[in-house]
Order: sequence, then C-alpha cells, then structure tokens
Amino acid sequence: MSLLIVGATGTLGRQIARRALDEGYAVRCLVRSFKRAAFLREWGAELVGGNLCYPDTLPPCLEGVTAIIDASTAKLTDSLSVKQVDWEGKVALIQAAKAAGIDRFVFFSIIDNDKYPQVPLMEIKRCTELFLAESGLNYTILRLGGFMQGLIGQYAIPILDNQTVWITGQTAPVAYMNTQDIAKFAVRTLSVEATENQIFPVVGSRTWSGEEIIQLCERLSGRTAKVTRVPLEVLRVVRQGARFFQWSWNVADRLAFAEVLAAGNPLTAPMDEVYQTFGLDPQETTTLESYLQEYFDRIMKKLKEIEYEQAKAKERKKAKQRSPFKS
Repeated sequence: MSLLIVGATGTLGRQIARRALDEGYAVRCLVRSFKRAAFLREWGAELVGGNLCYPDTLPPCLEGVTAIIDASTAKLTDSLSVKQVDWEGKVALIQAAKAAGIDRFVFFSIIDNDKYPQVPLMEIKRCTELFLAESGLNYTILRLGGFMQGLIGQYAIPILDNQTVWITGQTAPVAYMNTQDIAKFAVRTLSVEATENQIFPVVGSRTWSGEEIIQLCERLSGRTAKVTRVPLEVLRVVRQGARFFQWSWNVADRLAFAEVLAAGNPLTAPMDEVYQTFGLDPQETTTLESYLQEYFDRIMKKLKEIEYEQAKAKERKKAKQRSPFKS
C-alpha cells in the first residue's frame, strides 16, 4: 500500500510517518518546504511538493497513492487562516482524493466538536467530518483530545525555568494522549476492515485538569510552580482584539478554545471498544505520569551534568589563579 501523509512535519504527522515506515508502508509526504522536511527523507519517505491551499498542486501528489492520512492543521504562525487550511484546504484534498480513486482516507478531528459551534476550529472539524462522510470515500475519522507533547511547553518548561504558568480560572479535564500512541491507531486503520466508514475517539486513559498537571510536574521536578490564573473575560477581550488584525486571526481562533476548557466538561470518551476494534493493548499506551517522569528524568540529569561542568570550570579557574606559575 502506498500512503500519502499530509502534515508529516508536525507533532503528530512525524510520528505517523515514523510508524508507517517501521511497519513497511511505502510513505510519501506532501510538504511545502523540502528543507524543513529533510528528516523525513532521511527516514526513508518520499517527499512531494504541494499545498492544500493550491488545489492544482494536489493531483500530481496523489498519483500511485492508495491511502491518505491527513494530520495537517493551520499553525499560529501561519499566514493562512484556519478557514483556508482546515476547511477550504481539506475540501480540496478530499475532492482530489475522490477524483484520484483513493481507497482510504484517515482524518483527525476533535472530540465533542458538535458541542461548541462558537469555536471556529471545532465547527470546521464538524463540517469537514460531514463533507468527508458524504464524499463517497472510504474513510476513518479519529477524534482526539489533547497531545501530551503540548504540555511540555505549557507546564513543564515554565516550572523548570521558574517562569509563570498561565491557566484560566477553571480548566476542564482533558484525556491527553502521546502522539506516538495516536500514530498506532492511525496506521492500524489501514489494515483493520472494521474501521472503515467509522468515527472513533482516540484519547488517553484518564483526564487531567490544569491544576493536576501542575501538581504532577511539581512532584516530578521538585520545583514549585508560579501560577497565574487568567479570568475568562480577559481572554475574551484579547480574542476580540486579535480579530482586528489579519495576522493574528489564528491566535484569536485558538483563544476560543479557552471557552471549551472553561466550560468544565471533561474532554474524554470510553475507549474499551476502540482498543478491541483496533486490536491494540491499552496497557501499552503511555500514561501522562510515565511520559512526564521520563521527560523530567532526562532534563534533570542534563541539568546536573551542566552544573557539574560549571563547578569543575570554577575549580580550574580558582586553581589557575592560585598557581605560582601563572603569568
């Protein structure tokens, strides 16, 4: 099977590419920058240039492809808007896939997207799900919660650096999952018939609130967090202000997620039947405790090595200053 991965340079996409290559798939990655995607070629993937927002670039990328896994989404720093990438771009990709006779299309959505029509990306995901289901393609939709990888920059690094951790006054618990585990589900859909034309939640084993994550990071790092709570009303004002400038539209759209978290409704779903359908073992799924434990162990070891080298350098400097042979 020849597999095209869209968004392969992203946090999730690169894990899907790695997993698919390890399992023996012929992997092709649609990329905008060959330089930025060079690591994918080193892994063994084929790179093809294309852009979701330029539909004419898509058909050549699909030649000889039998399946697509789409892990792309607009980034905060993109000049293109969420609507352009996550709606217009996805519609163009689905239409091109249909015209090319693609056998399988795997799409990533967001859990509970139908409950928050006021949040742009969630509403766009809901509409894309409907468009894909009505396209006639053989599809699988995986609805995600949050990535464990995102918690490093949000919580772990600020706590280690004695910087402020910003959270809203109330945070809904989220069932975070390691992107490596999500990649297992994504690649497995290609070989499990029971996943055809179905929608599945793919979330972690338990939910975590912002306060619980902070407490876990404090325990694992031995540091005390500096926490500042931001009232939801402040985020709403910032979001409205960001809408006045085109370059900050993506920021405004992402800030809308604060309202989802502030709603207090857990972002999770039962996974027992999902694991059975995919033939995966839930015991092999990474827990947030083990993920952060590994991170902090690695970082604390590195910090100790740096401190040791700095101490040795100071000793050498002092010894040189005491030496009677110094110039």
